[in-house]
Amino acid sequence: MIRMEPRAETSRRIAIIAPIAAVVVALVLAAIPLLAAGQNLGEAYGLMFKGAFGSAFSFSETLTRATPLILTGLAAAVAFRAKFWNIGGEGQFYLGALAAVAVGTGAISAPAWILLPLVLIAGAAAGAVGLIGPAYLKTRFNTDEVVTTLLLNFIIILLVQMLLQGALKDPMSLGWPQSEPILDQAILPPLVDRFRVHWGLIVALGAAIAIYIVMRHTVLGFQLRAVGENPHAARHAGISVSGTMLKAAAISGALAGLAGVSEVAGLKGYLTSDISPGFGYAGIVVAMLAGLSPIGVVISSIFIAAIFVGADSMSRAIGVSNYLADLVVALSLLCVLVGGVAARYKFRWMGLKGREV
Repeated sequence: MIRMEPRAETSRRIAIIAPIAAVVVALVLAAIPLLAAGQNLGEAYGLMFKGAFGSAFSFSETLTRATPLILTGLAAAVAFRAKFWNIGGEGQFYLGALAAVAVGTGAISAPAWILLPLVLIAGAAAGAVGLIGPAYLKTRFNTDEVVTTLLLNFIIILLVQMLLQGALKDPMSLGWPQSEPILDQAILPPLVDRFRVHWGLIVALGAAIAIYIVMRHTVLGFQLRAVGENPHAARHAGISVSGTMLKAAAISGALAGLAGVSEVAGLKGYLTSDISPGFGYAGIVVAMLAGLSPIGVVISSIFIAAIFVGADSMSRAIGVSNYLADLVVALSLLCVLVGGVAARYKFRWMGLKGREV
């Protein structure tokens, strides 16, 4: 019989080793289907690495893919830090993209230095509003936020699909359900000529630094950590648990909304119903892999982006399904969860009579 005992304190070394070990184990497990398909493991992983980092273009594609992941990962990390389980990053992403299109396609006529900040603010505000409702239900009626945020994803995506077939549909799209293109003044410009990586990456990195500062050096960050660690003790210390959770929800939703803006205004230029391949859900994996650390989110976002970009390149080179990327990401999450349990608990083998061996 195995008994689990809580550790008195999780060492920093274990906290660092656990996610690294999770990634290694995930890659080892993902090797099984590759070997079963008769592929050379070294060649397959070599092609994956080359596809993600082998050239300036491939590295820029990895950074482009990482940009929304950083923002959705931060969104999940902030909410989870306060023990508010926001599973609705996908819906908040679409709300941010929807607001960017509503403001950036001609509703306001202004130069770029005014219109672009307005688009970013509108997207962040839309994402925040999308999460305030579930947060209020959680704090007022103790409604399960996992259910409300998850179901809102489908409602919001269906709303976007309806609008793209109606009020927001571009009359010049030849029947395709997409919005009108965003004005040039509202576009996030590229960072490097001839590459797709854009200023959304700078916004994402700035957000990561800002969240790190807030978490480590402000009263709000202390309140978020206190509520996440022990809401009863936080309430006894005079911290408003409900107010803190609402603030966490507003920040989390705003970050996910900014991810939607970055894709519309920085990459695609218009809104479609399939603009996100699951950035909101992948952000949860990013946050867990990073241990909810804002700086760790940047690193884990680049890793997850590299897996997706590299798997696409590998699948074209050797004919392996690019669903391998989804498998690695899913295995990484499972391994991180197992590693998190191992970091928080000690496992002791007890004899059949309940005595420690």
